[in-house]
Amino acid sequence: MTDITAAGIFPLGDRTVHRLGYGAMQLAGPGVFGPPRDRDAALAVLREAVASGVDHIDTSDFYGPHITNQLIREALAPYPDKLTIVTKVGAVRGADASWIPAMSPAELTQGVHDNLRNLGVETLDVVNLRVVGTTHGTSEGSIAEQFEALAALQRQGLIRHLGLSNVTPKQLEEALRIAPVVCVQNQYNLAHREDDAFIDALAAKGIAYVPFFPLGGFSPLQSSTLSDVAAKLGATPMQVALAWLLHRSPNILLIPGTSSVGHLRENLAVAALKLPDERLAELDTIGGDG
Repeated sequence: MTDITAAGIFPLGDRTVHRLGYGAMQLAGPGVFGPPRDRDAALAVLREAVASGVDHIDTSDFYGPHITNQLIREALAPYPDKLTIVTKVGAVRGADASWIPAMSPAELTQGVHDNLRNLGVETLDVVNLRVVGTTHGTSEGSIAEQFEALAALQRQGLIRHLGLSNVTPKQLEEALRIAPVVCVQNQYNLAHREDDAFIDALAAKGIAYVPFFPLGGFSPLQSSTLSDVAAKLGATPMQVALAWLLHRSPNILLIPGTSSVGHLRENLAVAALKLPDERLAELDTIGGDG
C-alpha cells in the first residue's frame, strides 16, 4: 500500500492532515448529478482512501445532490478520529442538474443542516463558503453577510472551522475580520496559475490552499511538455501535475478525485515522486504568465 506520509503534512484548523487527500465529487453520477454508476465501487474508493492514510476528504451536499455525503456516511461512519471532512455551501442543484447559487443566510443555514444530516454528524469539521459565479473564476463583491451567517453557526457549535472557495484576496481579508479562515479552495493547476501570489500570501498566514481542478477538472490538462516530462520520469502526466503542486508550496493540500480504486492508488503514489530541478523548470513553462 502506498505510503502518503512522504508528501508531508500541514495544519487544517486544529488538526494536522496529510497533504494528499481525496475529493469526493466524482463519486456522484455524470455531471456530478444522480447516483454513481457503481455504488459498491464508490464505497470501495472511500474505504481504500482512508485505509491508505487519507485523513482529509472534500465533499459537498450539492454533489449529487446529497449523494456523495450519503456515500461517505455509508462507507466510513463511525468516522475515524483523525478524519477531517471538509464540505462547502453556497449552491443547490436544479432538477436539470444546473448549479444554482444559494447564498442567502437562510439558504446557507439550510445547506449546513443538510450536510450535518447526510454526513450523520453533530458538528462539521470545516465548511467552505463557496462563492458561485457564472464560471469557475472569482469576482469581487462583499461576502460579509454570507460569512457572518456561517460564523453564527460556528458559534452555535455546528461548525468547527470556516474556509472559503472561489474567492479573491480582498474577500479573504473581509472574512478574516469576521472569523478565522483555515483554508482557501480556488482553481489552480499547472496551466491556471493566477493565484501564485495568493498562495504565497496564504502560506505566510499559515492558511491552507486547496486547489480545485488540480488536474484540469472538466477540461483535463493537455500539454506536450507535461507528457514529455512524465515520460522521462516514468510517471503519468497526471501524477507529474500533482507532484508539481506538492512541490509548489508547503501549504497546498491536494484533493484529486476519482471513482476508481486503481486511479486512487495512482494518485496517492505521487507522494514518492521526486521532481528534479530541470524537470521543474520545464513544467514551470506550462503556466506562462498565468
